[in-house]
Amino acid sequence: MSDLRVLVVGLGNMGMSHAMAYTRIEGFEVVGVCTRNIDKVELPDALEGAARYKDFETALAELKPDVVSINTLPDTHAPFAIKAMEAGAHVFVEKPMALTVADAEKVVETANRTGRKLVIGYILRQHPSWVKFIEIARELGTPLVFRMNLNQQSNGETWDWHKRLMDSFPPIVDCGVHYVDVMCQMTDARPIKVHAIGAKLTDEVAKNNYGMLQVQFDDGSVGWYEAGWGPMVSETAFFVKDVFGPKGSVSIVMAETAGEVKSDDINAHTKTNQILRHYADMSRPDERIDMTDEPDHDDLCEREQRYLLEAIREDIDLTDHMRDGVDSLRIVLAADESIHSGQVVHL
Repeated sequence: MSDLRVLVVGLGNMGMSHAMAYTRIEGFEVVGVCTRNIDKVELPDALEGAARYKDFETALAELKPDVVSINTLPDTHAPFAIKAMEAGAHVFVEKPMALTVADAEKVVETANRTGRKLVIGYILRQHPSWVKFIEIARELGTPLVFRMNLNQQSNGETWDWHKRLMDSFPPIVDCGVHYVDVMCQMTDARPIKVHAIGAKLTDEVAKNNYGMLQVQFDDGSVGWYEAGWGPMVSETAFFVKDVFGPKGSVSIVMAETAGEVKSDDINAHTKTNQILRHYADMSRPDERIDMTDEPDHDDLCEREQRYLLEAIREDIDLTDHMRDGVDSLRIVLAADESIHSGQVVHL
């Protein structure tokens, strides 16, 4: 079976990680890379043979790739994904897949109509430790209480990148889709309302660089998520991943690395270190599940692309995957709406 020809669009942290992942997977060939400042990009040896483009539409027309990997800023995700699928390519698109729910639904409609595979960059879905975290949470009964955050004390280049991201979305949306998606995987219940607050802590950005949402589900489950970016953000309790229900609790903890992990370290955003399980009936002592031997960020990017390859080759039904992508976006956009309106948003 011939290799699938890949065009990688966007070569920032995520784009380069995904580009290199394709080079390590038998079944993919990176035939082109595209970014607006391609003349300034020094490519690794593994990508030297790829054609270089500044313009996405030119690259798409000339290369006619089998797969397009979209790792650009969020405002281009939906239009690029739609154009790629209309041109006959399967698509990997980083989260969030659109700026609006309506545009996200158009992306999914295009995938269904063209018969192309669409995989969204929910990297935690490919992480064995997070899969275990979700599995245990589903054993804790109903309702569940979700407590999650990811605050980042970003400086220098990381803060510059966050400011560019905030041209499209505040952090409660950009990062929030991951953790709202995790909540939705832990309960089969339907989210019914969202309330959120936010704050703009610097004149360097137009959007709130801090936000906190509360979401309620129709089975009584409730949860909160907070996210803040910037040099002023505290690194105290920046990483909270905690769930409890009638039968006990499960938490991701990084106890032995306290004080050593920086909040803007991209590897820290997926790393679990340990899963701590507590039994409400006290029939067993608290259980610590060692997760130190786990994939790093680049390995997870590779797992995402192996999943894409499997979806294409094995014709995996991605209906639920795409629906979940729309639903998680719907919740975090409702949170942003709640911040600006000051009202609870009913879903």
